[in-house]
Amino acid sequence: MDLKPNAEATRERILNAAMAEFAAFGVAGARVDRIAKAAGCNKNLIYIYFENKETLFTTVLRKHLARVYDEVPFTPDDLPGYAARIFDFVMAHPDLMRLMAWFGLEQGAIASPEERGEALDVKVAALAEAQAKGAVGGTFPPSFLLVAIMALATAWTAANPFGPSLDPEARGDPAALRRHIAAAVRLLVQSGAGEG
Repeated sequence: MDLKPNAEATRERILNAAMAEFAAFGVAGARVDRIAKAAGCNKNLIYIYFENKETLFTTVLRKHLARVYDEVPFTPDDLPGYAARIFDFVMAHPDLMRLMAWFGLEQGAIASPEERGEALDVKVAALAEAQAKGAVGGTFPPSFLLVAIMALATAWTAANPFGPSLDPEARGDPAALRRHIAAAVRLLVQSGAGEG
């Protein structure tokens, strides 16, 4: 009898339960016993698979960031569209934004997954190339531009203290909000375009 499929199913249940726990409580507040109970497994099994709570958090973060990278490819030739697709993704996955908020708050305790840094480097390099060709405005450095685009695309998530609370009208019309984000990014990336 092959136990590998059962082990993979258990591991996936642990990751799903951990996502809910970490999104709600962060690393410091999360409890391994609650994760084990929600996953329907022995607490010791979590330590066997993941060694510690911090590694489990990083594994959950890595898994969900990989989904974003796969499902929302970076398009330096269409940054407004990219921002709109990021907006759609984060609005559909509020737990990921809560997980990212906890990651930001607990950076001293949690190492950033290598893939995250690599993905950011690739995006910054693509933006620099697009700026060099004059396709994207050169007013702002590529790393600043990427952060500004991501901030605009994610500002109205529940994890952001400003967007939803300061702009209650936007909650009632996500399609209009999506258009506004794309338009704002279009203006941002056109600044200085064609001047190179």
